[in-house]
Amino acid sequence: PGNPEYVERFEMFMNGWEMCNAYSELNDPIDQAERFAQQDANAEAGDEEAQHTDEDFLNALEIGMAPTGGIGYGIDRLCMLLTGAEAIRDVLLFPTMKSLDGVNKKNDVNNTASEAPEKNVKTESEKIDFSNVKIEPIFEEMVDFDTFAKSDFRAVKILACEAVPKSKKLLKFTLDDGERKDRVILSGIHDYYEPEELVGKTAIAIVNLPPRKMMGIDSEGMLISAVHEEDGHEGLNLLMVDDHIPAGAKLY
Repeated sequence: PGNPEYVERFEMFMNGWEMCNAYSELNDPIDQAERFAQQDANAEAGDEEAQHTDEDFLNALEIGMAPTGGIGYGIDRLCMLLTGAEAIRDVLLFPTMKSLDGVNKKNDVNNTASEAPEKNVKTESEKIDFSNVKIEPIFEEMVDFDTFAKSDFRAVKILACEAVPKSKKLLKFTLDDGERKDRVILSGIHDYYEPEELVGKTAIAIVNLPPRKMMGIDSEGMLISAVHEEDGHEGLNLLMVDDHIPAGAKLY
């Protein structure tokens, strides 16, 4: 901290995109031990995302691990940079995480309206093979209508989205719920989406759940996703609706 030539942490941006970040505390065994202790406390308090103390990692820092530095990011993000792709999903090889070419254009009302009339006469929907898909069993326990009616489902606009530091799964959403433009909801869907591709989308959230602290951040509700299993892998799709639906619109 006393040397102006060094920084505790940094983020590197290229062409307006975040390429990587680095933290000096990753190599500090004392700092890491304190952070693990806090994670253990969070786990005891019910935080499912909390990580338990990694004794092997701390031991390696103390006696064997050399200081590290430089730029560290995966081949997917490098390909994203080299190809000019706007979303990392466009360069992923794993098929269930790769966006389908042209789907957004087909679903865009403004684009379809401007196309030639003859192209709009016959539009064949994309054929999707669901033969290998497995879904969770439907609950047999019934919920009375009054209990269901207490859940407040609203359309929300995604104003900002970012990865939560030190969490592999969590994304932090800043949402417009029709009354507020600062509602924060955390969702563990980073394995399926990159933050930048969700900004501007319209999603569905339950907004009357009590705040739940995750990684030190209060999550004010829950975003709705559809989950299934395909070929032994879990698939997830964040439920997104037509952008013509205004923020705060209630679902019945």
